[in-house]
Amino acid sequence: MASEVIQIPLGKVVVDIVLLNCVGWPILFLYLWGSAFHRGFFCDDESLRHPYHESTVPSWSLYITGIGLNCLVMVLTEFLNRPGDNKREIYFMGWNVPQWVYNGYCAIGIFAFGAACSQLTTDVMKYTIGRLRPHFYTVCEPNIDCSLPENQHIYHINFSCTNPSYIYNKRVMKEMRLSFPSGHSSFSMYSMLYFAIYLQKRMTWDGSKLLKHTLQFLAVLNAVFTAMTRVSDYKHHWSDVLSGLLLGAIVASITTRFFSTFFTRTAPPLLQALSHSELSNLNGNNIRSHV
Repeated sequence: MASEVIQIPLGKVVVDIVLLNCVGWPILFLYLWGSAFHRGFFCDDESLRHPYHESTVPSWSLYITGIGLNCLVMVLTEFLNRPGDNKREIYFMGWNVPQWVYNGYCAIGIFAFGAACSQLTTDVMKYTIGRLRPHFYTVCEPNIDCSLPENQHIYHINFSCTNPSYIYNKRVMKEMRLSFPSGHSSFSMYSMLYFAIYLQKRMTWDGSKLLKHTLQFLAVLNAVFTAMTRVSDYKHHWSDVLSGLLLGAIVASITTRFFSTFFTRTAPPLLQALSHSELSNLNGNNIRSHV
């Protein structure tokens, strides 16, 4: 059987990169220049009076694990699966590209696009809602005397932060209003659930029946652990974390189901070898045999 020849147009790759940047650049814009909605507070709101702690899972660790692990596993899996792939000759700008490289490009590209969609959705919600973090009172120390009776049961919007330890830290002052939803939770669940689904569809090693499922469990458990630390570190309210987990899971499910080719059904080899006329005759004979 002759090899299938596929030509990848340069324009397709350029459009993919442009569209990925269209989703990715707004994330950077919000991070550098975005301003969250200025939500107020009640003096008797005890959920905002927790201490300030550093993150158990810092952002750099989260992104290195989520992005690096997925990219490494995808490249390795596509490379090891290359003998079992259908024989195709793929050309890009005159160069013969190995099929495993092309498959890796598609898998990583779809993962990156979904990650950008998840993060941008999270950030838009954060900046639109502007929910105060549990450590709000600690880092801000608002200039409102909550011991006075006249300040009770009043929704305070106009206030200034007075804590000298944090008022000059622009990042802390900005992030104290970005509690909902949890970005750590949404990204960790997206990346780890995508990782688990990818293994389910592409990992074909039969050396151990439990290896794949163990890796899937550890990946999802890592996402759950990351989310729980956001509560124990007083970075988020429990509802922020739950919403982040749901958001990440939904985006991962949509990305793998509708954007990727993981669930593309292929006909069995015997049916692939049949011509359209032979397949029609086969179906006709089956119909007549039941009349």
